[in-house]
Amino acid sequence: MSLKHPSATVDAIADAPVDRTFEIATRLTPVGFYPKFGVVPAVLEVRDQTGEWDAPGQTRQLMLSDGGWVIEHTKVVEPSTLFAYELTDFQKVFGVLVEFARAEWVYTAEGEGTRIRWTYTFHARRGAGLALSAIVRLAWAPYMRRVLPGIAAEVERRV
Repeated sequence: MSLKHPSATVDAIADAPVDRTFEIATRLTPVGFYPKFGVVPAVLEVRDQTGEWDAPGQTRQLMLSDGGWVIEHTKVVEPSTLFAYELTDFQKVFGVLVEFARAEWVYTAEGEGTRIRWTYTFHARRGAGLALSAIVRLAWAPYMRRVLPGIAAEVERRV
């Protein structure tokens, strides 16, 4: 793991076709699926979302349980394959440590289902790489391992 760009990747299998998995998972509101976990705040509300979260250039503000927020910007939308967005304007602890982050969701057919691979890469502020790497390893990666199965289960429930 790079100190300047610490990242984490998790995988889950959804028992659903890749096109439906992509459609459901990428448009899913983070509210209720991203709970508080250690130093990672919960997502409480989505504000000012532009579009259906299905094209590059859309934005939304996520309000967090620690009183902060983050802005998400869609960057890549390749239906049934790749969904990527960047996060900026972090507040509180992450605001001190993170310049921006990039999340990528890769969808691949696996048997009758879909493998979802979620990678989150942080870009550390100057001098914050060591602390941010520790948070990613000890808190963010376990958080992702807790969140992704719930999203896969929601995809299956909606199919």
